[in-house]
Amino acid sequence: MDYVKLVEVMRRLSIEAGAKIMEIYESDDFDVKAKSDDSPVTAADEAADALISAGLRAAFPDVMLVTEEQSATHDTSGDTFLIVDPLDGTKEFIHRRGDFTVNIALVEGGVPTRGVVYAPAKGRMFYTDANGQSVEETGDLVVDQVGGLTPMSVSQADNTALMVVASKSHRDQATDDYINKYSVRDMKSAGSSLKFCLVATGEADLYPRLGRTMEWDTAAGHAVLSGAGGSVVRFDDLKPLRYGKEDYANPFFIAHAPTVDLKDS
Repeated sequence: MDYVKLVEVMRRLSIEAGAKIMEIYESDDFDVKAKSDDSPVTAADEAADALISAGLRAAFPDVMLVTEEQSATHDTSGDTFLIVDPLDGTKEFIHRRGDFTVNIALVEGGVPTRGVVYAPAKGRMFYTDANGQSVEETGDLVVDQVGGLTPMSVSQADNTALMVVASKSHRDQATDDYINKYSVRDMKSAGSSLKFCLVATGEADLYPRLGRTMEWDTAAGHAVLSGAGGSVVRFDDLKPLRYGKEDYANPFFIAHAPTVDLKDS
């Protein structure tokens, strides 16, 4: 894989998709439909998906592509592929809360190695560079000019006073019970894959997810966290979370800075 080209293409497509998403987000109204699993989908999901998938297929025609909005791609199998969630956090989008992201990632050998997470409503962009180091880009976030890049690094966690981030839309008692095993200084809530990025920037130490997710929900954030020195492990056995699983469904997981003393489930 030409990582320089990949990063350029992923960055460009995420910005272009983000612009389409924001056009619809800022309109007076937009339709919300239900998919077969009753999850919501909007015109923004579909427009962003069409743009990103066309761009990736043109740039990397020989690489398998998996995308949330194209169910035919869910029947493919392999351990190396591009994977896309064109609008992660659709519920946040519908309720105009801003915590939604464009996610594009490369999985190699079952491991997310490169990825971009772009939150267009918040003007924040996180991605892995060609060397796999994660950076946050600041500035105007335009296609033809890369702004300032700040290397990202996970926290040196204080296990007597942890900062925890949890889901806005999927918080439950089981999650709270697990968090209560730790000495917590403060809690943040965030939508979509931004939770991975808050751990990657050191703004949080720990993100447990005791709920259903799919690989397209997590791959880009996982890549960004890994590139900042963090880890994502299965909740049940604390082994690394792998990709290319049957149906692209994830088990419960924990994203964390390595200095966090993880508690058993």
